[in-house]
Amino acid sequence: MTTTAITNIAGLVTNDPALGDGSPLGLIENAAVVIDGETVAWVGPAAKAPAADTVFDAAGRAVIPGFVDSHSHLVFAGDRTAEFNARMSGRSYSAGGIRTTVAATRAATDAELEANLLRHLDEARRQGTTTFETKSGYGLTVADEARALRIAAAHTEEVTYLGAHIVSPDYAEDPAGYVDLVTGEMLTACAPYARWVDVFCEKGAFDGDQARAILTAGAAAGLIPRVHANQLSYGPGVQLAVELEAASADHCTHLTDADVDALAQAADTTVATLLPGAEFSTRAQWPDARRLIDAGATVALSTDCNPGSSYTSSMPFCIALAVRDMRMTPDEALWSATAGGARALRRSDVGTVTPGARADLALLDAPSHVHLAYRPGVPLVSAVWQRGVRAV
Repeated sequence: MTTTAITNIAGLVTNDPALGDGSPLGLIENAAVVIDGETVAWVGPAAKAPAADTVFDAAGRAVIPGFVDSHSHLVFAGDRTAEFNARMSGRSYSAGGIRTTVAATRAATDAELEANLLRHLDEARRQGTTTFETKSGYGLTVADEARALRIAAAHTEEVTYLGAHIVSPDYAEDPAGYVDLVTGEMLTACAPYARWVDVFCEKGAFDGDQARAILTAGAAAGLIPRVHANQLSYGPGVQLAVELEAASADHCTHLTDADVDALAQAADTTVATLLPGAEFSTRAQWPDARRLIDAGATVALSTDCNPGSSYTSSMPFCIALAVRDMRMTPDEALWSATAGGARALRRSDVGTVTPGARADLALLDAPSHVHLAYRPGVPLVSAVWQRGVRAV
């Protein structure tokens, strides 16, 4: 198997304190990485790097783990430009805008949905994302939800069944009937393609009792829960996520002290995934990452890439927002966008640059990872390795 050494790295982020400077980022200066096939074989000082078949000179630039985007909605058709324009002109965001995308997605062919998915994946990869989760939720019929998951499963292991995005327009007068569909026939059709089950627990979507029924049914079918929790208002989502040992409670914008305490106590089980692109795109209140981190919660950062409330695939952009508006340090934001995302997906093989991990790395056109927040909006990712292969 061919080996590749990436050497002359100014600062290598490993996310393993034991390998580097003792910080959570495990930073190694003047470093090298050796890739063997799809995995990392060795990391350490460049002067001690073992021989490899090929050598890539990082030329004094920084290398970080590939970003792990643990929350996105990429199987859709159309866009919501008009909605965004109206919102930026004064209209507030509510859950109902999803219906516009549902209509466009139902009308699209499989080929059109897959082409759109691949376009967004390529866009994200060029910005350093090497692992991504994506959801259904824009079909809201048995056939459309199943085909969304089937298309997604061809391109990632991290597929989430989100039949409970909103109540289907077809069931507007019968939300209980839609919950029965989501927990019955639709779940049966979708479970073979998914690893996760999710629900939008929010006013205008699903209440706590409905969310519990959906997540419990999903778990009984072998899917692991995650929850859209407390995005638009205070509610039961976070407490439900912790109670059901969901892998993540996502958004976490409106939190009581009890919610924060629950996430801190469940730090090894339930990750608080923050999605600043949504707040940016809706002019909403920012999640308080500092409050969560200081309490001891595990925090992830993700894009929430979707056509309505966060149409960005850029993890660097989300890092810059988190540092500027959510009171995270540059180190914390990078950790949350890599190792934190891996925790939210219950993965130990991604989000780090350590021996045995998957060889997913990004080379920055900068000497330090801090430039991701220091130079917002600048395309700093100059090369990406995914499973040991140069992808960008």
